[in-house]
Amino acid sequence: MILHYVPGGCSMAIHIALLQADIPHRLVSVDRSKRTSDGRDLLTINPRGFTPTLELDDGTVLTEALALLVYIAERAGTMLPADGLPRWRALEATSFLTTELHRNFRPFFRGDTAQMDITRKDLDRHFLTLARQLGDGPYLLGRELTIADPYLFVMLTWAAMFQLEVPAPLPAYVARMKQLPSVVRAFAEEGLS
Repeated sequence: MILHYVPGGCSMAIHIALLQADIPHRLVSVDRSKRTSDGRDLLTINPRGFTPTLELDDGTVLTEALALLVYIAERAGTMLPADGLPRWRALEATSFLTTELHRNFRPFFRGDTAQMDITRKDLDRHFLTLARQLGDGPYLLGRELTIADPYLFVMLTWAAMFQLEVPAPLPAYVARMKQLPSVVRAFAEEGLS
């Protein structure tokens, strides 16, 4: 299996989940021109042109972070409760992170200062909601790491990159996540400090 990724991008959440689930994979980075480090055009692999893109051993291509996280969790039997309300809460949280929270960072990556002011208010509100949801739990949804946690972690690294303050207990959550072997390894493999 191949994970097409951008170092430090939202694809890092998939990378962390693959490592956490101990699923063998190979990393292929993608540059701004959509060229992969193995010499291909990402658009021939994923016509949408986005990462993360997961290329399965049989050639099947899966895209979209939420789908990839669920695929990894289902395959591994971890990070997503099997049924009941805890499963739906994990999917709800991950959907919120991959859509609402993620999109508010677009102006920051594009350098659109006018839009940054607007989305910064949304980011502040969203991070406050997530801080309240985290509470005293080591992970977003309680005692067990779910598919929501790698994605929240990446969003918080972006907040730090853009020097956005986040409310307590989110900084302590980031510190805990940085201690996970899967996170340490993902950072090393993506060439990040």
